[in-house]
Amino acid sequence: MTPDRTTTPPRGVNPEGNPHLTTALDLAAANVPVLPLRAGKGPFGNCRTCARNACGGRPNMRTPGPCACPYPCHAWAAATTDPNLLTSPQWATAWRTAATVAYHPGGAGVTVVDLDDAAAIAWARATLPATRTVATTRGEHWIYGGVMQSVNAVRPGVDIKSLMSYARWLGPGTGATAALPAVVRALAVKEPSTARRAPQGLTMPITGQSGVCPHRTPTYLDRGIAMAVQRITDAGSAVHATVYRAFLAVLSTHGRCGCLTEAHVARLFTAAQAKGESARHCTDAWMNARTALGLSA
Repeated sequence: MTPDRTTTPPRGVNPEGNPHLTTALDLAAANVPVLPLRAGKGPFGNCRTCARNACGGRPNMRTPGPCACPYPCHAWAAATTDPNLLTSPQWATAWRTAATVAYHPGGAGVTVVDLDDAAAIAWARATLPATRTVATTRGEHWIYGGVMQSVNAVRPGVDIKSLMSYARWLGPGTGATAALPAVVRALAVKEPSTARRAPQGLTMPITGQSGVCPHRTPTYLDRGIAMAVQRITDAGSAVHATVYRAFLAVLSTHGRCGCLTEAHVARLFTAAQAKGESARHCTDAWMNARTALGLSA
């Protein structure tokens, strides 16, 4: 269930009229697990019993572990849709001092691509399929239907929040929620430690397989290549991983429609070699990315 559901079934009692609790109850009624955040966007700390996870912690929100703490402990794992828990005396103090409401994206069945600045937004517009967006203080949240692992700093200014994470609730946003695309999942994939060797040079499979071309305009592919080249060029460290992720992102979007040419691949390889990568490593990274996406013969 996505957080933009507007119907509001019966909810718990909010005698103090706390606006954050009102928001939380509305979201919980729409099956969106919520929790309060302190000033500074952090969760409330564990109680004395749960300090330093002495209780064993909660492995996930849907299946509590040995801890059955009634307080809002364990950060994202405290997120709940239970109105009785949200309005319980144990949560009352947290709501009185809360700065905002957060939710567990994975528990709501969605993934949030957190874009922290204008450069990250520009990258998303050139690379990712359109979806529901929510304005943040400095950037945007792009929300997709589907869950995946959460990963921070997948590229400059971009975090992925889904399973075992929380995101601020900043409103339902605008636009239709698209399905979680492969290009977002690929951002969380690390390059395999054992490279699959291929012949050195710029000759490698690029022929597209059957699939729907995602290009919205003739410049869509060129913009995607340019963004990938810029990502490689801007890498200050972890160049190997950056090159692999850039290749993976390009192939996730354009590897099946048959639009990639030798010229496009050469631009990517040239950028990587300018950062000190060898032609052999470029070929290995390309082949590994194709294998990860199921594109290799």
